[in-house]
Amino acid sequence: MFYLVLVLVVSYTTKLWSQDDNQSSKVTNSNDATSYRIPLIGEEAPSFKAKSTNGTINFPGDFGHSWKVLFSHPKDFTPVCSTEIMELAHLQDQFDNLGVKLVVVSTDRLETHVQWKKALEELKLDNRGLVQIKFPFVDDENIAVSKRYGMIHSGTNSTRSVRGVFIIDPDNIIQAIYFYPMNVGRSTDELIRMITALQLTAREKVLTPVNWKNGNDVLVRTPPKIDGSSAEEAGYHSPAWYLWYKKSN
Repeated sequence: MFYLVLVLVVSYTTKLWSQDDNQSSKVTNSNDATSYRIPLIGEEAPSFKAKSTNGTINFPGDFGHSWKVLFSHPKDFTPVCSTEIMELAHLQDQFDNLGVKLVVVSTDRLETHVQWKKALEELKLDNRGLVQIKFPFVDDENIAVSKRYGMIHSGTNSTRSVRGVFIIDPDNIIQAIYFYPMNVGRSTDELIRMITALQLTAREKVLTPVNWKNGNDVLVRTPPKIDGSSAEEAGYHSPAWYLWYKKSN
């Protein structure tokens, strides 16, 4: 009789543990599916209000009718991210010339952001001298912003945002998205190339070919209508009937 009771108790306890594990798994999967969704290209950039090293900001509203880059990193005082932030700081004038506002976000608290920013402004990297960081570091300790932008990837870390980049146009529509692993630094050359290409294609209604750089020829969507001159004289050339290039302005 004792052994029968023991078997029943063990069986019932095992079943409870099994149910708890299943329920826990379901809750996690549900949160991943709903709370951490990545907003896609063509969608409106999720808004948020948060503390930052530049005071409380409302994103994207406080940044007006400008292009915006939301640049996330997992943790302050980490080597890869430190080099990235320093590079962004040295390129601030170039971003200003492009009409781009930079916003950096991580899940560290504001006090840590302040300390890291101070340390970076005292750092001479690559013998380029000191630089003042003008863009804000957003406090996302409660991971609310990281969730809204789908930057909590449970396969990597459940409490730290991944290293993401969102390029947002003046109408607050997401135009490009990048995600990078923790161990590889991002390319600011590619970031500026992408912004330049997005601005050009929006302004002139053209396309950019593979490996396009500022000043290179662009593509047109349909064959041009040319009156009274040759294609070359009008600034076009075509290696195939379905592929037309236009000289860059």
